[in-house]
Amino acid sequence: MPRIIAISNRKGGTGKTTVAVNLAAELAALGARVLLVDLDSQGHCAAGLGVKIGQDAPTAHDLFLDPEASLTAAICQTGCANLALAPADQRFEHGSGARDERRLAQALAREKITSAYDLVLLDTPPSLDHLLLNALTAAHWVLVPYVPHQLSLEGMRQLMRVLFKVMSSSNPQLKILGLLPTMATDHIRQHRLVSEEVARQFGASRVLAGIRNDIRLAEAFGVGKPIRSYAPKCRGAQDFARLAATLAPILDTPVT
Repeated sequence: MPRIIAISNRKGGTGKTTVAVNLAAELAALGARVLLVDLDSQGHCAAGLGVKIGQDAPTAHDLFLDPEASLTAAICQTGCANLALAPADQRFEHGSGARDERRLAQALAREKITSAYDLVLLDTPPSLDHLLLNALTAAHWVLVPYVPHQLSLEGMRQLMRVLFKVMSSSNPQLKILGLLPTMATDHIRQHRLVSEEVARQFGASRVLAGIRNDIRLAEAFGVGKPIRSYAPKCRGAQDFARLAATLAPILDTPVT
């Protein structure tokens, strides 16, 4: 059974998709068979991996529109070894579709998924809707990227309320994998103060070493490559490699 990680924050603009794409690529480079599922209708995971999606191609969102849809039909290979993608439907309207919160969990439990992948990463929408609840119901872990400023802190508080509700009802196995500062700059006083407040409120042991601010991360998305392929020596690439190495033992990820 693959380990399933939801990457989530109730606030947009926290680098969630950047984390999803680059962490997936790094874990795949370590030897894990990784499936990245894009549940955010912006569809940026495909752009970050340089995958072109046809107008009528199957997508991950088909699960919520058609009871007969198969997630495996939406899966396509990427330019990264060991990394596959189930892309988003950019025309999907959040709030539409079936309200079954176990639809994704059931799809990920099918043999064609469980036999093919060691890890599944879910890039979730920031909105509180049935897609986010599907992701949290299906996941074993949740990773929370946040930009160290006050608005992002409020988004984390909102997400934590949702998490605790899911943990106490539909998914008691769900755990917090970590809180990940993104676009972090140590010399900015506000960044330090917010990260200190995050550690105080949610536990210092949950705060991971952050992803430093690096323009090359944005450039990599612009050319459709993970940062490890675009600029492997930059600080963004170093930070994502460190993050994957930190999380792999926790996730019991095969490393070659």
